[in-house]
Amino acid sequence: MGKEDEFVPYPVKEQLPGIDYCITSPPPWHTTMLVGFQHYVIMLGTIVLIATILVPQMGGGYEEKARVIQSMLFVAGINTLLQVYFGTRLPVVIGGSFAYLIPTLSIILSRRYTYFIDPYERFIYTMRAIQGAMICASIFQLVVGYFGLWGVCIRFLSPVIAAPWVALSALGLYYIAFPALANCVEIGLPALIILVLLFMYAPYGLNSGSFIFSRCAVLVTIIIVWIYAHILTAAGAYNERPPETQYSCRTDRAGIIWGSPWVRIPYPLQWGRPYFYAGDAFAMIAASFVSLIEVTLISLILFCPYIKNSETNNSSDINCSQSTGTFIAVQRFCSATFMPPSIFSRGIGWQGIAIMLDGLVGTANGSAASVENSGFLAVTRVGSRRVIKISACFMIFFSIFAKFGAVIASIPIPLFFGIYCVLYAYAASAGIGLLQFCNINSLRNKFIIGFALIMGLSIPQFFREYFIESGYGPMHTHSRTFNDIVNVIFSSSATVGAIIAYLLDWSHCYWDDTVRKDRGLHWFYKFRSYSSDARCEEFYALPYSLSKYFPSY
Repeated sequence: MGKEDEFVPYPVKEQLPGIDYCITSPPPWHTTMLVGFQHYVIMLGTIVLIATILVPQMGGGYEEKARVIQSMLFVAGINTLLQVYFGTRLPVVIGGSFAYLIPTLSIILSRRYTYFIDPYERFIYTMRAIQGAMICASIFQLVVGYFGLWGVCIRFLSPVIAAPWVALSALGLYYIAFPALANCVEIGLPALIILVLLFMYAPYGLNSGSFIFSRCAVLVTIIIVWIYAHILTAAGAYNERPPETQYSCRTDRAGIIWGSPWVRIPYPLQWGRPYFYAGDAFAMIAASFVSLIEVTLISLILFCPYIKNSETNNSSDINCSQSTGTFIAVQRFCSATFMPPSIFSRGIGWQGIAIMLDGLVGTANGSAASVENSGFLAVTRVGSRRVIKISACFMIFFSIFAKFGAVIASIPIPLFFGIYCVLYAYAASAGIGLLQFCNINSLRNKFIIGFALIMGLSIPQFFREYFIESGYGPMHTHSRTFNDIVNVIFSSSATVGAIIAYLLDWSHCYWDDTVRKDRGLHWFYKFRSYSSDARCEEFYALPYSLSKYFPSY
C-alpha cells in the first residue's frame, strides 16, 4: 500500500462542515419561510405540553389553557427576536422551559390555594404567585449574565467538560422520549419512522437535491400522520378506549380551538398584580440556576396519576434539555466558531430579560433555548439567522390570531414526540462531536467523560424511581423550599454531569502540560477573548453598530 493510500485521522473542524446555509448565509425566501414555519411548529409541542401539565392543576379550563398557550407563544416570539438580534446572535429559538415546572408545581400544590372553591379564582391567585416568583428568578439571571459571572464559568470550560454536558442535554430525555410517543404508539411510531425515511433515505434513494426531503421532512411527516390520526378519530377507533388513550390519540380532545379567541394581544399584568413570596422566589431561583445549565422536563405526562393535591408531594421527577449546552449545539449546527465567554454572558443576560417578560405577561413558565429546534438545524442543514427571525414572526402572528394557531396546536402530543426522538438524537450528537477537540485515547479523559455520563443518567434516575415509589423526592424535609432546590438540581442530568465533569477535570493534574494538551484547552482558549479571532466579529457582532456602545471582551 502506497503512502498516498494510508489512512489518516480526520482533521479537527472548528466550524461544522456540511451545513448548506450557515449563520450569516440566508437561504432563498421560499426556503426561509417554510423552514421558519417548521421551527414554529416544533417549539409549539413543548408549549402545549407545558400548558397541558400546569393549567388543569391551577384550576383553569380550556379557555385559560388557550390563553396561556397564546401568551407563551407571544412572549417566545419576542424573546427569540431579542436573543437573535442582541443576545448570542445565534439562530436559537427561545421557548417554554421545563426547568421551572418543579417550583411551579410546588406553588400550585401549596396548601394556601386549596381553600379556594372557585377554580377560576384559584387559577388567578396561583398565576399571580407564579408571576412574582418568575420576576425574582429573572433578576438572578440578569445579574449572572450582565455582570459577566457566567462568562467566568465558561472560561474554565474544556472539551472534556463540554462533551458530556451537551450530550446529556438530550440523552437525559431517554426515559420520556419514546414512552411519551408510546402513549399513542399508532400515531407516534409512524411519525418517527416516516421522518427517518424522509430525511435520511429519500434524498439519496429518489432525488438527491429534493427540496421536500431535505428541507420539509418534518412538515411532510406532520401532515401525513395528522391526517392519518384524524381518520382514526373520525372512524371511531378510540370510542371505546380508556380516557387517557383518547386524550393522547384523538385529534378533537385538546379543547384549544374552542377556547381560543379569534384575535387577542397578550399584555403585561393581564392576570392582575403579581404576588411575591420568599419561599416561592428561592425555589424559582434554583430552577433559574438549573436553566443556565439545562432545561428540565417533568415526566408528569407519564406519572400524572401519582400527583396529589398536597404540599408534601411537590418534588415531581424531572429530566432535561439544555440552555448553555443548547447554545453550544446551535453554534456547531450553524457552522459558527465557539462563542467567547462574553457572548455567553450576553446571551444569559437577555435570557433573564426573557424570564422577566414571562413573569410580567403571565405565562406560568420560564424561557430558555429550545433543544428540539437545535436538532432541527441539523435535519435541514439550514443554520441561518434569518430563518429564526421569520420563525419568531410566525410565533407572534399565530399568538395574536389565536384561532388559527390553535388548529396547529391541536396536533396530538405523541406525534410531536415521534419527531423529538430524531431531534434529540442530533442534539446529543453535538456533544459527542466535541470529543474531536480532546485526546480521547487518554485514560484520564475517558474516565471523566464516562463517569460524568453514567452519573448524569444514574442519579436523576434514582430520584425518579424514589418519587414513583414514595410520592416525593429523596430530599423530604419540613422546608418545601429546600426540598425543591435540592430535588431540582439533582434530578437534572446535564446539571449533575456538568458539575461532576467540572470537579474532576479541574482537580486532577490540571497543571501538567501533557494533561493540558490532552484536555484540548488550546482549542477553546483561542476564543477566550472576543478580539482573538476575526470570525467572532463576523458571527457575534451586534447589529446597527451597537458593538461600539456595548463592546464584547
